Amino acid sequence: MPFRVGHGYDLHRLEVRPPEGQGRAFVLGGVTLVHDRGPVSHSDGDALYHAVTDAILGALCEPDIGQLFPDTDPRHESRDSEVFLAAAVDRARALGWQVANLDATVILEKPKLSPHKEAMRANLERVLGVAGRRAVNIKGKTHEKVDAVGEGRAVEVHCVVLLTKA
Repeated sequence: MPFRVGHGYDLHRLEVRPPEGQGRAFVLGGVTLVHDRGPVSHSDGDALYHAVTDAILGALCEPDIGQLFPDTDPRHESRDSEVFLAAAVDRARALGWQVANLDATVILEKPKLSPHKEAMRANLERVLGVAGRRAVNIKGKTHEKVDAVGEGRAVEVHCVVLLTKA
């Protein structure tokens, strides 16, 4: 088959950061967001990069992000999630695949995603090697104050990626 589809999903609990600005910064799509909360995670907790990584790995029928980069490995403590995403892209290329496009939905009450979407898109395009092709779409949604996501206690991301033969 000349194409493959993968779905990625990630969710991270968000906890209030101490007033002194300590604790994990809220990074999404490689962009640090100004927020009083940060993700509870082993790596930097970038839920968008994690979902995209899993979507690519899923399309390849490869192990998922947790198997390749386990949270029991101290080397991944606070690690920049771009490393995981780049590794998935490298695996795809090594197997003869390239990203054709991806569509991601970030579900988050606040902060609003609109001011940051272009920077996130540019980061993803750079890492995926699709800059200038209009191949990355990011949508921001709220959860209408329903459950942990809607109450601002979590961030959730869904992603679909299409791979084509290189």
